[in-house]
Amino acid sequence: MKPLNDKDARTLFHHSANLQDRNSSIPDKDINKILKFCGGFPLAIKVIGRSLCGQPVEVWRSKAVKWSTDHSILGSNSDLLNCLGKSLDFLDDELIIKKCFMDLGSFPEGQRIHVTTLIDMWIELYELDEDGIHAIANLYEISARNLASLFVKRKDASDFANYYSEDYVTQHDLLRELAIHQSSQGPIEQRKRLFINIGENNLPKWWMDQKQQSLSANLLSISTDAMFSSSWCNIQPPEVEVLVLNFQTKNYQLPKFVEKMDKLKVLIVTNYGFLPAEVSNFQILGSLPYLKRIRLERLSIPFLCKIPMQMSSLKKISLFMCSIGQAFRNFTVQVSDALPNLTDINIDYCKDLVELPEGLCDIAHLKKLSITNCHKLSALPEAIGMLVNLEMLRLRSCTDLSELPESIRSLQNLRILDISDCLSISKLPKHIGELSNLEELHMKGCLRLSGQLPESIMELKQLKLVICDEERARLWEPIKDFLTNLKVVVATKDISLNWLPNRYF
Repeated sequence: MKPLNDKDARTLFHHSANLQDRNSSIPDKDINKILKFCGGFPLAIKVIGRSLCGQPVEVWRSKAVKWSTDHSILGSNSDLLNCLGKSLDFLDDELIIKKCFMDLGSFPEGQRIHVTTLIDMWIELYELDEDGIHAIANLYEISARNLASLFVKRKDASDFANYYSEDYVTQHDLLRELAIHQSSQGPIEQRKRLFINIGENNLPKWWMDQKQQSLSANLLSISTDAMFSSSWCNIQPPEVEVLVLNFQTKNYQLPKFVEKMDKLKVLIVTNYGFLPAEVSNFQILGSLPYLKRIRLERLSIPFLCKIPMQMSSLKKISLFMCSIGQAFRNFTVQVSDALPNLTDINIDYCKDLVELPEGLCDIAHLKKLSITNCHKLSALPEAIGMLVNLEMLRLRSCTDLSELPESIRSLQNLRILDISDCLSISKLPKHIGELSNLEELHMKGCLRLSGQLPESIMELKQLKLVICDEERARLWEPIKDFLTNLKVVVATKDISLNWLPNRYF
């Protein structure tokens, strides 16, 4: 059930706690604190209200103080825990849904979780398909059970079936606490998920224990606040496959114990502060033999060109709202040597990306290149034609990009080309018809593209789908007589600020 508004939540709480009598001695400030912690969640309101019904004012005040100072409401109310726990009753063949739900506890309270982040985690943790279809299906199931809310920007089936960069998940605070509670059963060294929340520099007592045993966790999440000084103690995490680091400071140092994570496959580093943060100690990643996916959010990353390291297993790197600077320039070694197996680059909302560095065009194995919402990107290098294995080129909402280089004619394996909302593109490449395997072309919102399409467009025999707006659709009318398998779909308009983090609202 969805959260109630303030008025309905208060009405339900008063009914459950039998507070209809206006002469009640319970102070409004205590009621407000308890309601705030319930977060409008009907089940919590009912159970907590019933548990406090008839209790003296001192009990109410004690509960209000505890729950407003980060004490667990589930740890102190077994009835609520039992009620919420019933929502996690899954059949044996559905247990992966429960696992995915519990993984959501890796992220801070009240923050949106990018769907692509979860896909990266679950592909490696549960050996799901690379396209993320099964991961998305799991998210829909979690959402259908009201264990989280999935927000999908796409309005119709005409958009990419596997484009999830603008989709996100939110979770009610109580359900997040349930995920953490369920993951925290048993001895720490035996848990498969370990969520660590560090306030200031107060490390958990078990972490300070010099006799600590090796951890069994496959998923490790460490969240620190704005007062944290990056003073790490050692731990032994040999089984960790996914590491999630959440922080808020201007400067952050990757913990040295990461270099002991011989099984690490996914690294997610997110700065929840307002400005891009400087992160140091990235050179330790060069020692990780199985690291496949890196996602960085709101970081300043000039480091890639300065560190002579090779990440031979890295397949995907995602940069969101990062200050890239010279990250891909002036490498001490060639990019293709440093990242020999990289197949997927995803750059989103990186405002200082003006030109795509030519060095990236040396990555022969690259299959997916996605550059979206980088509004200052003005040019692609001619060398992009060297990416002969590229299957998907996505350039959504790069509003200053004025043209595609003619060299893209060499991308014979390209299946999907997306230039949606590239407002400055006024024409398609003359020889675009040489993209012999192109199946999808997305070009909605290309407002300056109004002239006749290139003649070579009729050579795109494999082209099956064009998604555009009404004006661009008219350009394709004469083409459909020659490309009989072509379907031209007029996309629905979508004006949204959903990409903004919560704090901007």
